[in-house]
Amino acid sequence: MNRGRSPEPLDFFIWTVEDVGLWLEEINLGSYRQIFKENGVNGEYLESMSTFTTEQILRFIRRCHMKWGDFIILCKELRRIKVACLKGEQKVRRPWWAPSCFSAVFTNAAKRNRQSRVVSLKLEP
Repeated sequence: MNRGRSPEPLDFFIWTVEDVGLWLEEINLGSYRQIFKENGVNGEYLESMSTFTTEQILRFIRRCHMKWGDFIILCKELRRIKVACLKGEQKVRRPWWAPSCFSAVFTNAAKRNRQSRVVSLKLEP
């Protein structure tokens, strides 16, 4: 991600540990930034949380010393990002690691493939 600015929500599954830390600050969970960094929590890990079992969730909460209320905030914010991606409300941009000559190719492919990027989204009433 570009340093000095917030990570793009659409790209949360490719966020680095540092991007996750910036996002935690944005959602007022910055007190967990260091522990998430120590545990290597990146965007791919956040994406996989939607498939966690109860035991894995409890292990994560214990390992990160999270309060239940903060964990719920984290999950709600992740869901908000996923829903926005699914609805097409997020701006699509070239990943930081892709050469600029791929900008148009990546943007077009991402727009066509938007739903597969949030396949683990579970919509609950």
